Amino acid sequence: MASMPQALAQEAHAKTTHVRHQRPQLATGTAIAPDGRLWVVGLNAQAQLFVQSTPLGGALQWRPARILDTGKDPIAADGESRPKIAFGPNGWVVISYTMPLAKPFTGFIRMLRSSDGGATFSAPFTVHQDRQEITHRFDAIAFDGEGILHTLWIDKRDQPPKGSAQAYAGAAIYRNASKDGGASFGPDTKVADHSCECCRIGLALSPQGTLQATWRHVFEGSTRDHAFATVGDPANRITRSTFDGWQINACPHHGPGLATDASGAFNGYHTVWFGIRKVNGQDLAAVRYARLSPRGEPQPKSEQALPDPRAEHADVMAHGANVAVVWRSSEGAVTTLKAWLSQDGGQSFKLQTLSQTTGHNDHPRLAQSGNKMVVVWRTMQEIQVHEIAF
Repeated sequence: MASMPQALAQEAHAKTTHVRHQRPQLATGTAIAPDGRLWVVGLNAQAQLFVQSTPLGGALQWRPARILDTGKDPIAADGESRPKIAFGPNGWVVISYTMPLAKPFTGFIRMLRSSDGGATFSAPFTVHQDRQEITHRFDAIAFDGEGILHTLWIDKRDQPPKGSAQAYAGAAIYRNASKDGGASFGPDTKVADHSCECCRIGLALSPQGTLQATWRHVFEGSTRDHAFATVGDPANRITRSTFDGWQINACPHHGPGLATDASGAFNGYHTVWFGIRKVNGQDLAAVRYARLSPRGEPQPKSEQALPDPRAEHADVMAHGANVAVVWRSSEGAVTTLKAWLSQDGGQSFKLQTLSQTTGHNDHPRLAQSGNKMVVVWRTMQEIQVHEIAF
């Protein structure tokens, strides 16, 4: 497929606060609308939030980029923290982003909503009720099978006061829900204590239409494996879904991906994640894939390391027996976009190389509508779209 015109994809250096390095703000969200058009949302060279869309199939035909009015909000668009877009029923479209605040590592989750399929959007508003200058960051959004909008984020409201002898590992996962496409929201509700502080949250719909979540969690002994939960269950009803045993008192900025098994072969989920484990006394880093049970437990003998020791920031989606895993891999100045494709529900895979670039680039993200899957990859020069062909 063709790329977005180069002039629209060029990026200035980061203009928002708390970016660890002055990197280009390339992190871009993507989704396929009910009419089959692919949408992207990100920052342009002037750090303005834009949306743009194209039909899929054949040569891409991008509509002109449309700048959205976000007032004076700074917007995080780097790495694991990116603007996001989601489509619901009734012409509802929502765009979310993290707005960094003045204090380091703090922010608000902001949102714009549309009730006319994205023709117009509201002014931005804060999603959560809590307004403390603390961490509300790394948001994730999705509509469930009943059309209810769920917003999840990493939150530090439960941290003990400074100087307190009480310990609290990591942060927490909080959420709220909207039954009217973002016009109003229910209360902030805790999903789990002790999440990792800066890793993205993975979401997937169950076959019954309920929303499932996975995130990097701080287990006992600062072990940072992954947890799984049904969104809406009581707080801290979680399942441990990975067992690398990685003990690190820091956040790797490397969250998991989650997709529903749509084939009915095992009625569970596909997941990808990065971790480090001890193998023969040595630390072995890898991005891994596994199948999970409906409750989130790893299925025996399903785990496989991706066939690339340099793999990072993988994403996963599935339809029927088709499963797609995509990631980027850097060696020297060259970064390669790769795909690992299965036609038997994740039992075996074939490797494909999709593209290469030099310079800064975003993490690849999959978008899906039924059996159509595409990977969107933003580089310094362009936004690439590659249709997944099994």
